Amino acid sequence: PPPAMSRRVVRQSKFRHVFGQPVKTDQMYEDIRVSKVTCDSSFCAVNPKFVAIIVESGGGGAFIVLPLAKTGRVDKNHPLVTGHTAPVLDIDWCPHNDNVIASASEDTTVMVWQIPDYVPVRNITEPVVTLEGHSKRVSIISWHPTARNVLLSAGCDNLVILWNVGTGEMLLVLEDMHTDLIYNVGWNRNGSLLVTTCKDKKVRIIDPRKQQVVAEKDKPHDGARPIRAIFMADGKIFTTGFSKMSERQLGLWDLNNFEEPIALQEMDTSNGVLLPFYDPDSSIVYLCGKGDSSIRYFEITDEAPYVHYLNTYSSKEPQRGMGFMPKRGLDVSKCEIARFFKLHERKCEPIVMTVPRKSDLFQDDLYPDTPGPEPALEADEWLSGKDAEPILISLRDGYVPIKNRELKVVKKNILDSKPPPGPRRSHSSCDPDLSRPALEEVLEEIRALKETVQAQEKRISDLENKLCQFTNGTD
Repeated sequence: PPPAMSRRVVRQSKFRHVFGQPVKTDQMYEDIRVSKVTCDSSFCAVNPKFVAIIVESGGGGAFIVLPLAKTGRVDKNHPLVTGHTAPVLDIDWCPHNDNVIASASEDTTVMVWQIPDYVPVRNITEPVVTLEGHSKRVSIISWHPTARNVLLSAGCDNLVILWNVGTGEMLLVLEDMHTDLIYNVGWNRNGSLLVTTCKDKKVRIIDPRKQQVVAEKDKPHDGARPIRAIFMADGKIFTTGFSKMSERQLGLWDLNNFEEPIALQEMDTSNGVLLPFYDPDSSIVYLCGKGDSSIRYFEITDEAPYVHYLNTYSSKEPQRGMGFMPKRGLDVSKCEIARFFKLHERKCEPIVMTVPRKSDLFQDDLYPDTPGPEPALEADEWLSGKDAEPILISLRDGYVPIKNRELKVVKKNILDSKPPPGPRRSHSSCDPDLSRPALEEVLEEIRALKETVQAQEKRISDLENKLCQFTNGTD
């Protein structure tokens, strides 16, 4: 061949042959009334224990939580998580506790829920904590990747609020930064910076603790439709948006030179917003358009053209939403490198992405150590300015989820704050003989009673479960 021909080497990558496959029908979750709310959230959140899906609900807002293994038809009486008074718009599992999930709603609140390992008999109606601070509906929530109990919410009041879920308090309110509706918010790998996209066509990089915009890019995509942005592990920014001619685009940006993109590619003409899902371990970005019936995926590298198209998983049915399993929830024995949970109108269909390998041995090049369930920082350490990378675990022997862990919320005790100085009013309505220790004793007693009630609730629920199995067995 002429010399020019022989130089066209095919790029070497172990991910060139990633392929996607839906699971068998009996491995799907059927008969779920997926929410019809028009909102660009993914409607689905998954972790190594559970799949959670926002569902239709009359009069309030609800989502359903199913143990991963509970595939097949979902019983129409399966309990829901119902506490919001208006539709749920976003849900997110806590990265450091597989039994804790947060939900954001049109009712302006964020609620945090403890999900038991056993299937409850009745709806879960009592959140562990309700976070109130937004004045309009809340459409985005996201847990901090490395600090315990730090949760972010963004609302249609153009505010971003950071919460300490362990105390129920607001830590930071980022106001006067966004002049219009916030489209999405994402953390960087260690949770020191945020990237946001907004209807005012700007992408902002925010240092939340300094409450400062540290970099911004006006119109990374010229089109009028929503932009999405996420951080790569190395600090670059990946965006999806639309061109002037309303073609869908993707872009890669370096914060040190935010003016010019490292890469900007046109994809197709379609009006579905592209939701990017990113796996830092393999450096692959998967793009799922709402209303598309395909998932496209790209490898991001340091060599031109930087964003390398790998392949497209295509199906017949459009997706209403999508869940993305964290790395520790994947089956390493099958060389699974991603698992999506695709929502249809009435069901949820897992799609498995694998890298075919002949060997049965653990493929350590596919599975570098990955963030585990232990937080690297406490909320107040992070707030005071500390940063920490995620604490990594090996997947060599697979990951076994930890047994049910309680989320403890310790509301700041108003009795701890000193009384105001000045003359004491003599007509105290409070018995002056009730000393501090006596008060502590009463509180302790209340606490013990509460625990007893909760234990009884669980016992009743377990008995009801047994009873159900018993009666179902005789049908």
